[in-house]
Amino acid sequence: MKLSSVLCSILVGGVIALASAWAVKLVNWVWLRPRKLEKLLRQQGLQGNSYRLLLGDIKDLISVAKQHQLKAIQLSDSIPPHIFPYFHQSITKYGENCFIWFGATPRLMISDPELMKEILARPDVFRKPQPDPIGQTVAGGLLFLEGHKWAKHRRIINPAFHTHKLQNMVPAITLSCSNMIAKWEALVSGNGGEEIDVWPFIQDFSGDVISKAAFGSSHEQGRRIFELQKELLNLVLDLMHFMFIPGWRYVPTRANRRSKEMSEEMRSVLKGMIKQREEAGSDGDLLGTLMDSNRGEADGMSMEDVIEECKLFYLAGSETTSLLLVWTMVMLSKHQEWQDRAREEVLQVFGERDPSYDALNRLKIVTMILKEVLRMYPPAPLIARAATETVQLGGMSVPVGVDLLLLIGAMHHDPKIWGDDVSEFKPERFESGQSSLLAFGGGPRVCIGQNLGMIEAKIALAMMLQRFSFHLSPSYLHAPFFIITLQPQHGAPLLLRHLP
Repeated sequence: MKLSSVLCSILVGGVIALASAWAVKLVNWVWLRPRKLEKLLRQQGLQGNSYRLLLGDIKDLISVAKQHQLKAIQLSDSIPPHIFPYFHQSITKYGENCFIWFGATPRLMISDPELMKEILARPDVFRKPQPDPIGQTVAGGLLFLEGHKWAKHRRIINPAFHTHKLQNMVPAITLSCSNMIAKWEALVSGNGGEEIDVWPFIQDFSGDVISKAAFGSSHEQGRRIFELQKELLNLVLDLMHFMFIPGWRYVPTRANRRSKEMSEEMRSVLKGMIKQREEAGSDGDLLGTLMDSNRGEADGMSMEDVIEECKLFYLAGSETTSLLLVWTMVMLSKHQEWQDRAREEVLQVFGERDPSYDALNRLKIVTMILKEVLRMYPPAPLIARAATETVQLGGMSVPVGVDLLLLIGAMHHDPKIWGDDVSEFKPERFESGQSSLLAFGGGPRVCIGQNLGMIEAKIALAMMLQRFSFHLSPSYLHAPFFIITLQPQHGAPLLLRHLP
């Protein structure tokens, strides 16, 4: 009897001790630590809303985002207030380098290009905030790896983006674009022009290209990955509400259940394709090159690693190019003089022939146009980082526990950097280069696929200009909005006219 009483007392004591330890951690996480960080920030003159228990500013952020998501603006309007409505309100109220609360974590906003470059140049000190369950569900791979594992994956993947590999992708890009143009030609009749929402066609085109480039003969299976990622992007605002609470993604909400279903299907499709490739051998595509390179490593990638990198191929490979192309078509529809100049250059370089890899560098005007579109509409207008140690940054002391939001979309529209005509479409800005453009990130972690994206965009735009002129439709509503990427919320209905 005494022994059982002792054991019972020990058990109860253990439970109480464990519960006490968890209670201390919980209080520290939801109250003591946030208040300490807030005090450190305010002592430096940095301002923001007072911390609100657990949720911080997230409820207001999502509410404001949903209010602005479908609103249309004028093409001449300043873009940052629309794509970053809550951030813009905070900066207007508290000044630059203010902070907001993402749950119990303060996030300091950075819009100075030199500070951004310093942060991006030091990936050992400024890392991706973890965890990021939404980002890792949609993409994964290199985007979220750090340290030795990131370096290993980057080394293994690099051969897939060597010059000769990119050159070999040109026929697939050309074929996919020809298929898209054939669909447009079937819809356009006479000389009066036809209204076509080009956005879904461009998405299908870029998805088809990355499917072929990544998976070669298995590209039809690969297109399912593209479809699942598009659906996941549409769930982001619903998933954001409590994503910062540990373990919340396992709570069976509607959004979480659907996200899990799509993630599991994506993983299953990719695993099947990878196993098929292991049996069939290399096909010269991104997956084949990655697997060949991986076999040469003593400590290579696991199956799960390869799956994550394939997810990233899709999101980065399809979204970046499709967004660059759709915003370019919108801008050239509005600015006909630049459309005419670009077409004249394309016809001078290629005539009516399909674009060739070797001559793409001769498209100077097209390149200027694409860079100006990337300035105005960067596909990923925000990058988040977290300090791994207390660090000095531009006169500020950034303690561990404070995240940094690099507002690239705001910096790209800063008149102090670009001039008072910052809201105007002026490709001549890039006639002699511009060092403040950060559309593909920067530093050692600069986007590995940026050259592929630019090649694909140049080829597609050249082929469009050879066959069509395009103008804004009266039904076009300008509504760029940031949900992981900068998307047109009402599509892009344009009037397409077939050139004689």
